Amino acid sequence: MATERPRVRATARILVLDPAGRVLLFGARLVDLATPPGPVLYWYTPGGEIEPGESVRQAAARELAEEIGLIVAPGAFEGPVWLRRAVSLLLGETVDARETYLALRDVVHEVDVSGQTEVEALEDQPYRWWTAEEIRASDEEFVPAGLADALEQLLSGPWTGAPRIVA
Repeated sequence: MATERPRVRATARILVLDPAGRVLLFGARLVDLATPPGPVLYWYTPGGEIEPGESVRQAAARELAEEIGLIVAPGAFEGPVWLRRAVSLLLGETVDARETYLALRDVVHEVDVSGQTEVEALEDQPYRWWTAEEIRASDEEFVPAGLADALEQLLSGPWTGAPRIVA
């Protein structure tokens, strides 16, 4: 008997870096729509699903406007710097996430979550700027795994070459 394959979900994820090299992360708190948000399950970068007809860069620009109120031209992003594939549950649905990570450096911005989608607002995610050292020293879970090491490599200078595969 054949099992149903999970839906492929292409996403644009953004490594928003401030001048001090800290990365902006959201704390995921929602397991599914029927369960109230709980404690932070893991920390992850802003971003989301690429809509039909969008490029990765266009999706990244749209997601930053929605999620943190930052208006950025699609050409402002560096990369892709990382690629990640993960099959996991997303709000009760199994998805095959194909994530493309772009970087945006030297961002000075006051996060404004007023443009988030209804589901994002329901989750009421905390957000915070993290250093690689803070990530490494934390007992929290981060996505992608190995974020601290990958982030340090990214901070060494503008990304050149092929994207790095992260887990």
